[in-house]
Amino acid sequence: MLAQRSIGALKRAVVIGGGWAGYGSAKALLEAGVKEVVVLDASQNPGGLASTSVNGKTITEPGIKGFWAQYANIYQLVDELGIPDPFTDWTSSAFYSPQGLEVKAPILGLLPRLPTPLGNFIYTNATYSKYDSMSAHELFRSAGISQRLFDFLESMLLVILFAPSNALSAAATLDALYFFVLAHQQDFDVRWCKGPVGATLLLPLMESTRQKGCTIMAGRKAKHVVAEGGAGQSTQYRVATTDAGGQEEQWTADAVVLAVGVKALQGIVQASPLLGSNPTFAGLMNLGAIDAIAVRLWLDRRIVPESPSNVLAGFERSVGATFFDLNALQNQYRDEQNSVLEVDFYGASSLLGLSDDQLIKRIMTRYLPSANAAYAAAAVSNHSVVRVHGGVTAFSPGSHQFLPPVITPLPGVFCAGDCVRQGPGSHGAKGLCQEKAYATGLQAGNAAAEFLGFSPRAPVLQPEEDEQHIRAAREAIKPLRAAATTLHNAAAELLP
Repeated sequence: MLAQRSIGALKRAVVIGGGWAGYGSAKALLEAGVKEVVVLDASQNPGGLASTSVNGKTITEPGIKGFWAQYANIYQLVDELGIPDPFTDWTSSAFYSPQGLEVKAPILGLLPRLPTPLGNFIYTNATYSKYDSMSAHELFRSAGISQRLFDFLESMLLVILFAPSNALSAAATLDALYFFVLAHQQDFDVRWCKGPVGATLLLPLMESTRQKGCTIMAGRKAKHVVAEGGAGQSTQYRVATTDAGGQEEQWTADAVVLAVGVKALQGIVQASPLLGSNPTFAGLMNLGAIDAIAVRLWLDRRIVPESPSNVLAGFERSVGATFFDLNALQNQYRDEQNSVLEVDFYGASSLLGLSDDQLIKRIMTRYLPSANAAYAAAAVSNHSVVRVHGGVTAFSPGSHQFLPPVITPLPGVFCAGDCVRQGPGSHGAKGLCQEKAYATGLQAGNAAAEFLGFSPRAPVLQPEEDEQHIRAAREAIKPLRAAATTLHNAAAELLP
């Protein structure tokens, strides 16, 4: 039986996907005054509550995500929703290689602030498209950086953009490094949610949108999008979904926000001739995606690492990893007598074929002893392994041209999430981060509301402004760029 959802005379916006991008879009639409907003969430547990039970242990959310100093929109949301004390203090992070501790990052916000020296490196010597055409590896080598600095940057990229430098666009890399590290001294400071992000932050956001009139439909996987109107007509869309029982439903909409990950979005495009025939969405099929693995371990003893948050790099080719002492970071594990650890792998394609036992053995004998030799003698009493194939966007060289904009060429169709186009003129949050997903969600919701005839009201905060000397450097370089362009064009006309 085909369920048909009608809208009558009301304007309806359908948001495909929950999470930061989807609920950010719904929030902006509702605040603009759109009365009918529907969120179609493929998860049976909306708000990111992907709860599983393993050997009597409940895992409410695989993977650990950090909250960085520049997450202005998320911090404003936490204040707005009145979520009490959701974050840890800022933590120092330790970087380990097979040789042991390489460096321990201080909490830079606690130190006297010094002017940033590197910000004007971005976009001063070439266009964004030129940087995007080369790999970060090529850029680093051409800049003549030392091997030790290269190794450190490589480990950083494996846990920020989830890929090695030779697989990353130099432009996307500079974007991410600038946002997370280079723009201001304290940008690298990070803290953590004291519980699962879904339950602690996304669930209150979801409930807030529900109270404002949002209809949230769980277990609805989007199949395709079809246009109802013809050429020259006012376009209305139908979104087809299947529920948990396999029954198909169709949702009519005057505006659609696509707020899903790159793999899910590609699946929708592939099944939707309307989208697949549009160059913007057709180009999106060229984007790659990165595999990840989240491992949670319960040990038979308590071992306290030097830092609660840690980076592991150089153990496997092109694989980055992080590990966290959950006893120190999350309230639910604070009173556990033995250690509870989270070990997350990024760019993990080469590890997907390992069995759980093989992967855990490698963690306990190769990875963790680099941080503390006591881990080698510990036994794992319980575990959870979650493999995510194609979980996040791969910002490979040349990928910028295929990233979709927030406002797409199809009237009434908008995009939000980590695969949205970045670069000059876009929101300051870059790379693969919760802030970018939420900020682009707000932007997409505002744009969709305006398309429907409403006045956008959801503010979208930018990161802290560049420091004065960086702004001055950017202004100073503009005439030089213009002169160089004029000279190049004149020379091109004179040459045969």
